[in-house]
Amino acid sequence: MEMLFSKSRSLNHFLQYWRTRKCWHQYYTKKSAVISIQQKCFESIKAGELQLDNYDEDDQQQTLNFPGGRVPITTRMKFISESFEKRLPCYRVLDDDGYIIPGSIFEQVKKGLAVNMYSTMVALQIMDTIFYEAQRQGRLSFYLTSTGEEAINIASAAALTPDDIVLPQYREPGVLLWRGFTLQEFADQLFGNKDDYGKGRQMPIHYGSNKLNYFTVSSPLTTQLPQAAGVAYSLKMDKKEACVVVYFGDGSTSEGDFHAGLNFAAVMESPVIFLCRNNGWAISTPVTEQFRSDGIAIKGQAYGIRSIRVDGNDALAVYSAIRAARQMAIKEQRPILVEAMTYRVSHHSTSDDSTKYRCVKEIEQWGTEKNPVTRFRKWIQTNDWWDDQNETKLRGNIRKQVVEAIQAAEKVEKPPLTELFGDVYDKVPSNLQEQERFIRDTIKRYPKEYPSDVPV
Repeated sequence: MEMLFSKSRSLNHFLQYWRTRKCWHQYYTKKSAVISIQQKCFESIKAGELQLDNYDEDDQQQTLNFPGGRVPITTRMKFISESFEKRLPCYRVLDDDGYIIPGSIFEQVKKGLAVNMYSTMVALQIMDTIFYEAQRQGRLSFYLTSTGEEAINIASAAALTPDDIVLPQYREPGVLLWRGFTLQEFADQLFGNKDDYGKGRQMPIHYGSNKLNYFTVSSPLTTQLPQAAGVAYSLKMDKKEACVVVYFGDGSTSEGDFHAGLNFAAVMESPVIFLCRNNGWAISTPVTEQFRSDGIAIKGQAYGIRSIRVDGNDALAVYSAIRAARQMAIKEQRPILVEAMTYRVSHHSTSDDSTKYRCVKEIEQWGTEKNPVTRFRKWIQTNDWWDDQNETKLRGNIRKQVVEAIQAAEKVEKPPLTELFGDVYDKVPSNLQEQERFIRDTIKRYPKEYPSDVPV
């Protein structure tokens, strides 16, 4: 498909080119025969990597060309197993104590980058803690943390460039933090004040930044995957040296958009990295009740997508895997699926109590013994790049900045009611005008039920 598109840039020209090719004949051919025109039409360049070496010698003598693809012939009736004999391995660099595992192959990280990665992981950790507490105090309506998944956030962000486009789910504020979104900007969005870029229209934690190439968080689950395939294809058409990274959780793989997005990206050969945070839970649903396959990475093979499973609590492993995935996605113009194994230490959100469906001891173990922030800190300390004095100073400064950001955001006026209906149509249509009148009439009838800090 890539070869044909290079000859004709418009869809009409491509269809005309396609119809003129006589590629609808079927025939038997020896394995050494010249590839038919039909195969060239129906088989993409990437699909040509498929090997036919897993069949008996006698069965390899003939292949049959169907419109759906070229397949080897076998005289034996054999069903494909529902699973592989061995589970996919998990790529890891650091052990639980923060030491390099002997023989590890990984991307070297220099002191400056390592310290910056760790500092941002700590900032994310503290930001989550204080904002969560603010919600519990009644100062925010909702919040959701990334506790336990800090390494996925920061290490993946560090492996990208500012030109790479990010389509997040809702547990990736660390990616935005790494790109330069300030603590004040986070606070303004959470409080929905006039300085919030969304003008208070979105619920808390639905961040977005056009300047930082970070799509706004969307509540509907998994819609960002097919969108990411399309965004990546646009980068490909424009010949940009950049890729798209789309984040999602294991629960998203139970949605139809997961399969549509992967298939779309594979067929169109879009330079997109699908990064799945497999934290074991889709709110209260464990992975054992979501799918029977060996996790998520194995699903990529069914769509012809190169995949890898990585320890999501190992910052060096995540950084190395995403760096390699980015290079392959851009250089080879292909999608990559990365499954990051981790654990959601926090509740799903402030609307959830995970102790109702998880063992408290399990949560505590992952929060202490397998903490990704602690593991990475041990590694930089082993390299003499960090000490307790730096730690105390960093945590004190960040906590002070977050508290000040909250105090400032609380004092900023809320957007007026009229902002609810703007920024979409050049001229507000009659149905929205009617809705605005209805809201104003309701406020007049029930003034005590309307927030006093929102200008009418």
